[in-house]
Order: sequence, then C-alpha cells, then structure tokens
Amino acid sequence: MLPYVNIHTHRPTGSGIELRTEGIHPWNADMQDIATLGERLGEAQAIGETGLDFVRGADRATQLEALRAQLRLARERNLPVVLHCVKAFEPLMRELAACSPRAVIFHGFIGSPEQARKALAKGYYLSFGERAFASPKTLAALRETPLSQLFLETDDSPVPIEDVYVRAAGAKGVTTEVLQQATLENYKRIFG
Repeated sequence: MLPYVNIHTHRPTGSGIELRTEGIHPWNADMQDIATLGERLGEAQAIGETGLDFVRGADRATQLEALRAQLRLARERNLPVVLHCVKAFEPLMRELAACSPRAVIFHGFIGSPEQARKALAKGYYLSFGERAFASPKTLAALRETPLSQLFLETDDSPVPIEDVYVRAAGAKGVTTEVLQQATLENYKRIFG
C-alpha cells in the first residue's frame, strides 16, 4: 500500500510521509532571529514555511528581509522551500526569480488558475489542502495542476490527509491511488 504524502502539516500524525521543515513564517518575521536559522535546521528537509503575507504578520519590509535571507540559506544548503503566500503572489514570484532555490512548493495554494499557471511554468509545485475545495477558482487551479507538480496537505486542518486525497481525486477525476503514486514520485524527485 502506498503511503500518503502530507507535504505540510501542523498536526503530525506519524503516519505516511510528513515533511520536516524549519523556517521563519512571515507572521513571525519580526519576532524570530534569522541569523540563527542555519543552526536550527537540524534534520529539516526544507526551509519553510517562509514567504509573504500582505494581510497579516510583520510589516512588508521585515517579511521581505526574512524571506530573502531564507532563500539565500536555501540556495547555500541546496534545500527546497515551502512557501506561504497571501495577497503577495507577484512580489513573491519576483523574489524567487532573483534567488531561486532548488525546488519551490507553494503550500496551501488558494490562488487563481492564472497564478497557478505562472508558478507551474517556472517548475514550481503547488500543494492543496482542505481550503481549496471552498474556492471555485482554486478548485479550477487544482484541476489544471499536472500530477507531476502536485502535492496535498492538511496544514492546520483536523481533516485527515486521506480525506484530502479522496476529495482531490474526485476533483481531478482520478483514483486516490493515482494521486498517492504521483505525490510519492514528486516527493522522491525533490527529497530523494
């Protein structure tokens, strides 16, 4: 039986594959010391979640400073990044273009199909969670996302990852096993 890949969760269950990350969230960019992040990485497989949130959190300049430092660290350590993006898609895409890490995963993607196409064209991965099913535009983005660039997640939702896979499979018109195989291949491609 194939494992479920949960690319981003705040509620680890210890079952399946749950990504280990370390980073400074944009909400906390003014409260955490970026200088010590490299020391805190430990067993982290990726830097994150980092990114930009123009609705909530630290001021934009502080978020940008923290993001840039984390993108540099990701390049230095050859680590992927897991991104948080709220109302900051274009600025985040500019930052990625300036300092592109080995791999990029937009976690909890709730953008439009147009935004999804831009990210996918750059080779980035999109991860969808429970909130995707509440937004027609995000559901359309999920349907359009190639299996080769797709991840699924629970984020902070109490919904089991298996349920997210069932709903995403229904939206894409494939079986959960097809999604499990695709996300496992994507995981192996990035994390070995």
